[in-house]
Amino acid sequence: MERLSLETIIKKIKSLQTFHAVASDYSFTLKIDEYVPYICAAIHDGHQFRKELWDNCLQTEYDRWYEEDPETKSMIISHPIVIAGCDSRFEYDLNRPPEEAVFETAWGKQLWKTPLLEHQKQKSLTKHKAFYKVVHALIETIEAKFGVAIVYDMHSYNWKRWDREVPTWNLGTSNVDNKRFGEDIESWRHSLSKIELPNNIKSTALINNTFFGNGYFLKFITNSFKNTLVLATEIAKIYCDEYEQIMFPEVVNSVEKQLRDKLPEHAKAFVKKHSK
Repeated sequence: MERLSLETIIKKIKSLQTFHAVASDYSFTLKIDEYVPYICAAIHDGHQFRKELWDNCLQTEYDRWYEEDPETKSMIISHPIVIAGCDSRFEYDLNRPPEEAVFETAWGKQLWKTPLLEHQKQKSLTKHKAFYKVVHALIETIEAKFGVAIVYDMHSYNWKRWDREVPTWNLGTSNVDNKRFGEDIESWRHSLSKIELPNNIKSTALINNTFFGNGYFLKFITNSFKNTLVLATEIAKIYCDEYEQIMFPEVVNSVEKQLRDKLPEHAKAFVKKHSK
């Protein structure tokens, strides 16, 4: 892996070079082993929280971890194109628009002892802006090469906080073209429902049951590109104990192994159907 500037990353994408990179400010990683028509993203995988904010933050390290999506990058790591955030969403949230990306409160709790200074906010927003420049360049390049693209936008959610039964997998589709892509959404839901998990964990998959696909990442891509489908794919945190902060690596590994086949199979069918 190389440490590369924003300009160099975009230049490499536009010239169809393969590479593994971390942004020069260590805010995100991108690997491209091959230019294929599907992209995997784990924008909430990051846990970094820059030191100048530590003493001013009212939330604990566990509080931050609880609302992040740990190991979502690990679940998609084997695929040819993977982009992932490195920073905690408590510093800035890549799934919120710039004007909302730096939180004052987080999930109903005050985040800062004293309000952040403007230069502190701008440091975070600069990283947010850079990430989306790369995303735009990447989707633009994939669409130009293949005519269409599909993005698997991987997230996780805390299932124990719900007071009803919730699915292992949830697809949020309220902001994509369901008329055009309805069959592709349903085939992805069906594929996820067939994943077999260890420890007698059942695998169910529903659409718009817990979350609805309202994230900025999905909206940014959908509004910018007419021929790209973003599948906001949420896995319940059955792969860890969300209260004890204990990871279950055998579950993470099982998901990763099965997605090795399921993702490219689904993407291949999508491209065959929608590419001219």
